[in-house]
Amino acid sequence: MGHALPYVLAALCILAISYRTYGVFFVRKILKADDSMPTPSHQFTDGKNYVPTRKWATAGQHFAAIAAAGPLVGPVLASQFGFYPGFIWLLAGAVIGGAVHDTVVLYASMRMKGLSLSEVARAELGPVAGWCTGLAMLFIITVTMAGLSMVVVNALEHNPWGTFAVFAIVPIAIALGLSEHYFGVSRLATLIAVIAVIAGVLAGPYVNHSVLGQWLMLNKQTLSFILPAYAFLMSTLPVWMLLTPIGYLSSFIKVGVFVALVVGVIFVNPAIHFPGVMTGFLAGGPVVAGPVWPFVSITIACGAISGFHAFVGSGVTPKIIDKWSDILPVAFGSMLVECLVGIMALVAACSLHPEDWFAINAAPAAFAKLGMHPVELPRFVQEIGIDLAGRTGGAVTLAVGMTNIFTSLPWFRTLASYFFQFVVMFEAVFILTAVDSGTRIARYLLQDLSGAFYAPLKRVDWTPGMLATSFVACLLWGYLLASGDISSIWALFGVSNQLMASVGLIIGATVILKLSRRFSYMLTCLIPLAYLFVTVYTAGIWMVRHVYLNPAAKGYNVFNGSITIIELVLGAVILIAALGRWIKMPTGGEPATA
Repeated sequence: MGHALPYVLAALCILAISYRTYGVFFVRKILKADDSMPTPSHQFTDGKNYVPTRKWATAGQHFAAIAAAGPLVGPVLASQFGFYPGFIWLLAGAVIGGAVHDTVVLYASMRMKGLSLSEVARAELGPVAGWCTGLAMLFIITVTMAGLSMVVVNALEHNPWGTFAVFAIVPIAIALGLSEHYFGVSRLATLIAVIAVIAGVLAGPYVNHSVLGQWLMLNKQTLSFILPAYAFLMSTLPVWMLLTPIGYLSSFIKVGVFVALVVGVIFVNPAIHFPGVMTGFLAGGPVVAGPVWPFVSITIACGAISGFHAFVGSGVTPKIIDKWSDILPVAFGSMLVECLVGIMALVAACSLHPEDWFAINAAPAAFAKLGMHPVELPRFVQEIGIDLAGRTGGAVTLAVGMTNIFTSLPWFRTLASYFFQFVVMFEAVFILTAVDSGTRIARYLLQDLSGAFYAPLKRVDWTPGMLATSFVACLLWGYLLASGDISSIWALFGVSNQLMASVGLIIGATVILKLSRRFSYMLTCLIPLAYLFVTVYTAGIWMVRHVYLNPAAKGYNVFNGSITIIELVLGAVILIAALGRWIKMPTGGEPATA
């Protein structure tokens, strides 16, 4: 396979050319972005939700919101199929599907005053499709929280150092939030908080050999209870107390890890030890149960195309865009940058020997059946200081891969354990921030749906309703977290996520046809939609038949199977409603006004 740098440079060129050609064409020619028209941020400026914001500040906020753990974990897990399937899907999926999806969803929401995707669907496709979209969003965000939390559980299980570093951020963030709320924003307070976060990582070796370390030697069951309880607490506290400061602190960690990943790959130029295609696992393996297609496109969701981005693109971002043309760097550009992050994660994973990769990602019993023997894993265990075998989920593999890249520098080996735990903390905090935001979204969706039966539940300021819906949301995804494994849960997350992306593309195609009345322009959404819809339904049916409703399968779970079936039915209803609307729409002639 050679070294990583040629692949990274090729990806950079493809992404840059796509942005300057296809991105500009899509925004200017198809969506007809017109800066002479006021955006919702100017039309409804209130200083709270609708606030005109500078282009690059908005792009940074949007990227931080969409780039959760998905682009890091998905490519790592998909490495089971080899380097090429993931590399090709990341580039093709992002350029043809993901960037188009994110841009058109953001545009559609801005045309509807920054409303959510379910409300846009109700306006564009009718009340039935709108209600189905809202219900599908609830299922999908619930599954997303379980899938992301599973990664944290597997990274922190029997890892007191990492658990302490992650848990320490909570009181630090609360202290920062209280300080800023009562005394205003302070650079000194931020500096102290950042230093305290770093100190939490540096204190790890002392925690490992203390009474506190024994208390933090948590198993999977305990962590699976703690995380939903933590999410319930976070989602019911004021955003300024925990969500905002922990998101702010995590942004420093995020930038540091992203920069380290890019610098490491470019300047160290690690060797790719994985073959282009893992022929022995194309039909499935111990990490991803299903065949390379459709599961490479299901396992790698964020980084190529992600329905989770629709929540962001119809949430905060459409309310702060300053000019219509800003959607090019904010939506199209951010998706391409996330693709690059995914490629870097793929490189980090494939820089490991396949034997070591399977030893980490496969359960010990499954690895024993492969007849493989670890190559450098004993060295990693010695340098990092914890047992790495059987730590499924992708987060540990990424941390080991990044550590492996940098330990090629002799002076860095003494820092291997600190760097590993820093990356684990980064991934965990990253995910926990998304879990808090996702739990809040699930609460709002529950309040909106249940409010049709009991009106007070629609009020976001009614404390009993807020507590009840937050509890139900955490209970739902907490059950999924406690009852599944990474292979079944991540596949469920992938199917749900890509189904949401399909819904976003359906709405995007509707908006483009309404706007331009040209079927050829509509193909920008229909081509990725056709691929994604077939992929999602093939994968969903495969998981239901072979795993969720198969008593002999390890991931047998009637609840997961029922959720998958319901989601697939909702997706079909939305598509049928869209087809009916498309048939009635006129084509040709003068374009409709926005």
